[in-house]
Amino acid sequence: MNIRHFLIIGLFSISSTFAAFAQKKTYLQTLEEPNQWVDSVFKRLSKRQKIAQMFFVRANTNFSKAYQDSVGKVIRRQRIGGLVFFQGGPGRQAILTNKYQTLAKVPLLVTSDGEWGLGMRLDSTISYPYQMALGAVQNKDLIYKMGLEVAKDYKRIGMHMNLAPDVDVNNNPKNPVINFRSFGENKYNVATKAAAYMNGMQDGGLLVSIKHFPGHGDTDVDSHYDLPQLKFTKERLDSLELYPFKELIKGGAAGVMIAHMNIPSLDNTPNMPSTLSKPIVTGLLKEELGFKGIVISDAMEMKGVVKNFKDGEADVMGIIAGNDILELSENSARAIKLVRNAVREDRISMDQIDQSVKKILTAKYWAGLNVKKSIDENNVFAEVNRPESVALVQQLAESAMTLLTGKENIKQLNPEKRTIIISIGAPQVTLFQRELGAFYKNAVFYTLDKNATANYIAKVLREIKAFDQIIIGIHDTRTRPGNGIVLSDDLKMFIKDMSLSNAVFALFANPYNLAALPGLEKSQGLVVAYQKEDFMQKAAASVIKNQVIATGKLPVTVNSFFKYGDGL
Repeated sequence: MNIRHFLIIGLFSISSTFAAFAQKKTYLQTLEEPNQWVDSVFKRLSKRQKIAQMFFVRANTNFSKAYQDSVGKVIRRQRIGGLVFFQGGPGRQAILTNKYQTLAKVPLLVTSDGEWGLGMRLDSTISYPYQMALGAVQNKDLIYKMGLEVAKDYKRIGMHMNLAPDVDVNNNPKNPVINFRSFGENKYNVATKAAAYMNGMQDGGLLVSIKHFPGHGDTDVDSHYDLPQLKFTKERLDSLELYPFKELIKGGAAGVMIAHMNIPSLDNTPNMPSTLSKPIVTGLLKEELGFKGIVISDAMEMKGVVKNFKDGEADVMGIIAGNDILELSENSARAIKLVRNAVREDRISMDQIDQSVKKILTAKYWAGLNVKKSIDENNVFAEVNRPESVALVQQLAESAMTLLTGKENIKQLNPEKRTIIISIGAPQVTLFQRELGAFYKNAVFYTLDKNATANYIAKVLREIKAFDQIIIGIHDTRTRPGNGIVLSDDLKMFIKDMSLSNAVFALFANPYNLAALPGLEKSQGLVVAYQKEDFMQKAAASVIKNQVIATGKLPVTVNSFFKYGDGL
C-alpha cells in the first residue's frame, strides 16, 4: 500500500469518526424531543420514587464489603437515581457497577470526578496533566483528544457522566481548593481550554458537568470546611467569573455543578450558600443564562452547605433552589422523606420535580441506559491503559513545558561536558536525573531532600566547582501540587545562589511557588513543568536535551517577574 492510499484511508477513518459523533444528537437536543422510553419509565414512578431519582450517593471499591453492601441496600430500598464513585480500581468498579445495576429498578446514572481522567479517583488508571498545566498548552486540539480518551475510559467501566471540567478562573493565587485544578487566571484561556475538553468528552458520548458555578476561583476558603464569601458586585462576576460558564453553556454543556459559596450581590440572605439559592440556581443560571441541562449540586455533605442548614433542611432547599440532582446528601433516606413532606406542604411543586426527573431519565437514555447491557469485566486494566492514551499524556506534557529564561543557554548545553544534575526536594534519584544522565554521559547525580542539612548542602557546593554544567530539578513531592512547597531555608538560599551561577532549572511544582523562590528570575535557564509526575520529568528533560521545543505559556501571573502569557 503506498503512502497516498494510507493517507486516504486515514482521512476517511478520521472523517468517519467525526461523522459518527455528529450523527448522535446532543443531550440538549434529545431533551427537546418526545421520548417514549423516558415517558414509560416516568409513568411507572410514584411521587416518592421520582424524588429519589434526584439523589446520587457515594460508592467506593476500596472500602469494606459491608460498606459496598450497604450501598446496594440504598439502591434497592430507596431507588435512588445514581452513584458518584470515589476511590478504588477500574476492574473492581466495573464488577461492582454490574452488581449495583442489577439491584436498580431504573438504571443508575454513574458519575465521578475526573478532572484529569480516571486517575483522579482510581488506581491503575491514566492521569492526564492537571488543568493548570493544560492552561499552558497552546494546541487546544490535544485537549479535545484528551476529552475523547477520557470518554472512552469512563464508558469502558460503566460511567456516564464526568463531573468536569473545572471552569473556575483562578485569579486568587492563595486559593486553597481550586488552584492547580483551574486552567488559569485568564477567562478567555479558561473558556477555550475548558470548551475543548468538554467537547471531546461530549463528542465521545459522555455527559459533563462544568463547575463550580458561578465561579470558585477567587476565594481563600475551602468550601469542604466552611462557607466562602464572594463580596464582588454582580457586574464583576458577570464580566469575569461567569464568562467561561456563559461560553460553555452557549456551546452546549450538558450539566452545570453549583458551588457552595455565599454571594451577597446575587442573594443577600445571610449565610445562604449558592447551592440553596433560588435567585442563583433558577434566577441566574436557568432564567438569565438560559441553561436547559442538568443542574447538579456540589457534595451536600460539605460544611459549606450544611453548616447553617442542618438536619436535612439543606436538601429540601437545594431542590427548591432548582437543582436537578443532589449528590452525597448526609442522609438520602431522610432527605427523600423531607422533600416529600415539602411537596405536601406546597414548599415545592411536583411539576418542578417532574421536570428534573425527566431531565435525569433523558440523560440515562442519552447514555444508552434504555438498553440493558452489562459491562465486560475482562481486560479492563488494559483497555483503560491504551498505548495511544499514554502517548497523548506525554504529548500534552511536552506541549505544556514553559521556558521562562535561558533559551540560548539551554541550546548551548553540551552532552560531552562534565555535568552535575541535582534534584532538590526529592528523597532519591529522580527520573528527571536518569533521563538527563543517559544523554549527558559525563554526569554525576546529587539529591537534596527537602530537609537537607546546611552541612550536606555545603558539601554539594564544594563538589559543584569540578563541573562545567549544572542542571537542577526542584520537586514538590506532595500528592497534589498546591502552594507552599516545603523546602528548608538553607535549600532556598542554595537555589538563590545557584540562580546567580550558570545553573539551568526545572520546576516540578505549581508555578505560584516561584514567588517563594526568589532569584530564579535571574537563572541561566528555567523550565516550568507544573507537577511532579514522571511524564512531566521526561518532558522537561527532553527540553533540556534540546529534543523538544518548549511552547507553553504561563497560565497565571506569579509576580512582577513571571506574568500570565510568559514563555520564550
